[in-house]
Amino acid sequence: MAKILIVDDNRQIISILSEYAKKEGYATVEALDGDEALTKFRQEAPDILLLDVMLPHTDGFTVCRKIREQSNVPIIMITARGEDFEKIMGLEIGADDYIVKPFSPGEVMARIKAILRRLRREEAQPKVFVWDNLTINWTEYTVTINNEPVSLTKKEFELLWTLAAGKDKVFSRNELLNQVWGYDYFGDSRTVDSHIKRLRAKLEGYRHDTWDIRTIWGVGYKFEVAGHDKK
Repeated sequence: MAKILIVDDNRQIISILSEYAKKEGYATVEALDGDEALTKFRQEAPDILLLDVMLPHTDGFTVCRKIREQSNVPIIMITARGEDFEKIMGLEIGADDYIVKPFSPGEVMARIKAILRRLRREEAQPKVFVWDNLTINWTEYTVTINNEPVSLTKKEFELLWTLAAGKDKVFSRNELLNQVWGYDYFGDSRTVDSHIKRLRAKLEGYRHDTWDIRTIWGVGYKFEVAGHDKK
């Protein structure tokens, strides 16, 4: 049984989400502020977090950053405003997804199911990918090029892993949303494009003549290796 840590300063929202989660067969743990969330996270070791941005004492962004220092547990951020900078901030610091208030509890449960399905698929994957000077270690969430560490966010790492593991396969944006974020119906293809842009910008600082991330116009992206025509 998966365990969900629900963090929100609104008791009514926690009650509704907890009720829906239990109907889906999940166990729940609750926290009303950021400090309590960090304590409950250490004590309860949840499988996934629903984390509000606006919290007393310690805000959701800070909680997310602190958890990412020690764990890659999936985190869904909840924001009341839905402003782009909050979404980008959450994804940049390692959140797996975001939901804007007001939301449908059914949609939240669908997001949770999708992420947990993705995690089950990942458990069966090989743990290390090597191509020429590139090494991606899934277990340690590390990337090196010419033995130099590359600093990537959680989603940038998972995006690079997905593309590289399927080298020369063209992935549509919807496929990448499904495999990396764990959902398709609720996805936004701009999420993929913005992450690809940031990932490429970081990789440009390293020499990678034998491989690259290529845009296939009108389709999506692929990890292209040497020996294939580039455009």
